Amino acid sequence: MRACPQFGLQRPGLSYRDRPSAYGVALREGLIALVFVTLPDREPFFDLPGGGVDPGESEADALIREFGEETGLVVQTGRLITRADQYMIGAHNEPFNSRGAIFEVEIVGEDPDLKVEDNHQTVWLDPRAAVIALRHDSHAWAVTAWLRDGSIS
Repeated sequence: MRACPQFGLQRPGLSYRDRPSAYGVALREGLIALVFVTLPDREPFFDLPGGGVDPGESEADALIREFGEETGLVVQTGRLITRADQYMIGAHNEPFNSRGAIFEVEIVGEDPDLKVEDNHQTVWLDPRAAVIALRHDSHAWAVTAWLRDGSIS
């Protein structure tokens, strides 16, 4: 596994707390799942499904929960692809350093009742196109690392 790089820049005057996070790369028919996020105070963007790890929650449990909340997909975590940190401003305008673990995930089902994030729409993109579309450099870097590991031909 690679060393953990830091992505993003801190905005002057803001205090960034560390926030453990977990994200997933789910492959289906040669495409990976992204979420297209629309918030009222910013331009729409693409992210890997996932998010913050709650206190007492494992990275794997957080990823399974977040994936369901954002996509309605039921997943199992696979191997850890990499770790990558990203300074960001969250959906509630909170600055934090996302201490991200990025995993391969396997889709094992769908449960529309899990999806609670109405501003997240699941989209499927070629992984190479996803690298360009992703908002966060840490996510793009992780997908690139996944591609270079030979996880897809």
